[in-house]
Amino acid sequence: MNRKTNLLFLLVITLVLVVVGCSPKIYGTLQLMDPHMKPVVGESPQGTVVNMINTTATLEDASYSVSVDEEGKFESEEDALTPGTYKVEANKIGYVTETQTVELGSCTSTELEFKLKKIHEGKRRSIEGSKTDADKIVNPGEVNIRPPMM
Repeated sequence: MNRKTNLLFLLVITLVLVVVGCSPKIYGTLQLMDPHMKPVVGESPQGTVVNMINTTATLEDASYSVSVDEEGKFESEEDALTPGTYKVEANKIGYVTETQTVELGSCTSTELEFKLKKIHEGKRRSIEGSKTDADKIVNPGEVNIRPPMM
């Protein structure tokens, strides 16, 4: 009887440690691709920013970001994310931004793979060379400018 009790106690302790020790996590890889979706040679993905935006959290807990290492890998830190729906966005200057949506539970780990396509130089817009104000707006859906109150 004593052996069964010890075994049950050990099982309960192990289960508690597993549940307490886990937290939501997003990790993955990022590759830089040419306009024909072939890997870019000679350019490192290091420093590419991966934003993790929790669309279901309060404003204080909504945003988190990491940088990609020289091998193209990224990972959120332990306890940095809370459960919810995330828009995960990878962006690097000169490449098309890619966004993926994931759902994280309290112990969910989600692996993502990003392949950022290089923007063809002829189609790139430059703020300095823009002719209209519309060309200068980087994210037109996110601009919220209000006139001054009198």
